[in-house]
Amino acid sequence: MRTRIVLMAGAFVAALLVNGMAQTPNAFPESRDHAAIRYSTAPVNNRITVLNRALADGSVRLEFDPISGYLPSTLEALGISTTSQLLVFSPTSLQTDFITIRNPRALYFDDSVAVGWVRGGPLLEVAVQDPRQGAIFYDLPQEKEAVPQFERNDECLACHLAWESFAVPGFLMTSTAPRRSALQYATGFSTDHRTPFIQRWGGWFVTGTHGGPHMGNVPVAPDEIDNRVVAEPLATLPSMEGLLDLTGYPTPHSDLVALQVLAHQTGMANRIARLGWEARLAAFNGTPAGTIAPRVRDAAGVLVDYLLMVDEAPLPGPMQGTSGFAEHFASLGPRDVQGRSLRDLDLEGRLLRYPCSFMIYSEVFDALPSEALDAVYTRLWAVLSGEVLGAPYDRLTPADRRAIVEILIDTKPGLPEYFQPLVL
Repeated sequence: MRTRIVLMAGAFVAALLVNGMAQTPNAFPESRDHAAIRYSTAPVNNRITVLNRALADGSVRLEFDPISGYLPSTLEALGISTTSQLLVFSPTSLQTDFITIRNPRALYFDDSVAVGWVRGGPLLEVAVQDPRQGAIFYDLPQEKEAVPQFERNDECLACHLAWESFAVPGFLMTSTAPRRSALQYATGFSTDHRTPFIQRWGGWFVTGTHGGPHMGNVPVAPDEIDNRVVAEPLATLPSMEGLLDLTGYPTPHSDLVALQVLAHQTGMANRIARLGWEARLAAFNGTPAGTIAPRVRDAAGVLVDYLLMVDEAPLPGPMQGTSGFAEHFASLGPRDVQGRSLRDLDLEGRLLRYPCSFMIYSEVFDALPSEALDAVYTRLWAVLSGEVLGAPYDRLTPADRRAIVEILIDTKPGLPEYFQPLVL
């Protein structure tokens, strides 16, 4: 059997032994292979299955590089920008023999796909958000083939089916604490935009200007404690040039802004997937069409709170990336008649200038069952219109709420008609 690798970190990181891990009350209550879901057996149609078909019929070809393997041509085929590159060196996946602080795993991502590459590793890893099933994992042997094909790898669920993803196959971004000896367990915790800045990015390289301390750039394996790559972890790093052998890596960055966007995106993707599964389960159990079951309503509320970032941990100061990711991300739009976008970044005290997730435009959001969408939009309008007030929604200023509504009216197809400009 060929070596299997668990895509690590970020939307796609291997789980650690986590202190205090406990079941969440919001967890999906049934098996992933319940008749309403059939995660393992139901047909799927996502960007990787589309790419596989294109590879099979010859309309797309992947070129093999002696060092990077299929990485460059896969990124090109999927349209993923190399500015999104993130470098993670925590050796906690099944590919520990290849991952060190001087040979980190590289991740590349957009709104629905992430690609993981390890120099010298046997596989290229991919995680994709399937519109119906949520996170699905694939890998591609790093061996030259006439017609390469990505193969589904459900073994990744050993880590990626977790309480932190609501017991739905999902994406995890983990911060890893240093181990002082080989006998000490790996410890860490899943992170997203709610995590205090000081607790983020253990086991990751971080390039860019930041306004406060974090856990990045510090060795986490006991045999590397005295083998630092970055002498001053909290110093501003313009790039990894001169610190690592960058042969095979398309860029020298592990961008601070990309790290923050991915942290937000992982949590949003998991909440969308969980809501979709809850709605399908409710329908299977006999909830009449047009009726919103209590668990569906609860899951929609959890999603809306996260979508509006009402529990976002404040950023400690102005931040700036180094790879051009921020500019690329913001350029993707869409924009309203005033030129505003939900992709506009703040990077002063919070991630987004207008605190409403860009994932509201995603294919997986639009693919939610109608009752689930109705529940989301009803709750979203209740918060934005001011019907729901008090903590934590008082973090949304009247200007925030007005701008979000105006942007959505101009840019979001299928928005209910009751979304109207606010007079505040």
